[in-house]
Amino acid sequence: MRCQHCDKPAVVHEVLIKNGKRTEVHLCETHAAEAGVPVTLHQPINQLLSQLVNVSPAGAKASPAKAQPTCSTCGLTFAQFRNSGILGCPDCYDIFEQNLGPLIEKAHAGAVSHTGKVPQRAGGNLDLQLLRQRLVRELDEAVAAEQYERAARLRDRLLTLPESGCSPATGIGEIEGA
Repeated sequence: MRCQHCDKPAVVHEVLIKNGKRTEVHLCETHAAEAGVPVTLHQPINQLLSQLVNVSPAGAKASPAKAQPTCSTCGLTFAQFRNSGILGCPDCYDIFEQNLGPLIEKAHAGAVSHTGKVPQRAGGNLDLQLLRQRLVRELDEAVAAEQYERAARLRDRLLTLPESGCSPATGIGEIEGA
């Protein structure tokens, strides 16, 4: 895509809907700044990894002899991942989960869950998963606020959710009064 005002590559793409009419706006970095649209470009993963290597937690001492997690499937260490930026196998995501979480969050500007389109055939399971996450979050909040009756209702609702699949009875808006 090219900027609407010049021929530079567009870095900002907006879809505006006013009164049912859809319009698309494509702007280069310069024209986006002029229009007051904040432009935050994502950092490459290699740059994020090098920043992670250089930053250690406050009060922590660097320990070269510290045992690094190693993937039991492919044998990759986290140090090797930092150098290459490539994971060896699907199991690496589980093995390096603690180390990858902050990297992924930073690379995606704080978003750690999928925010894009979902195939229609997967929508039911996703709705159920989102409902379950929301109920757990509300349950934690209710317990923290010492609203035990509400917490009990939320717990009971969680226990009635099916393990997989989604039926109309588990719609997300269903428990608003809970």
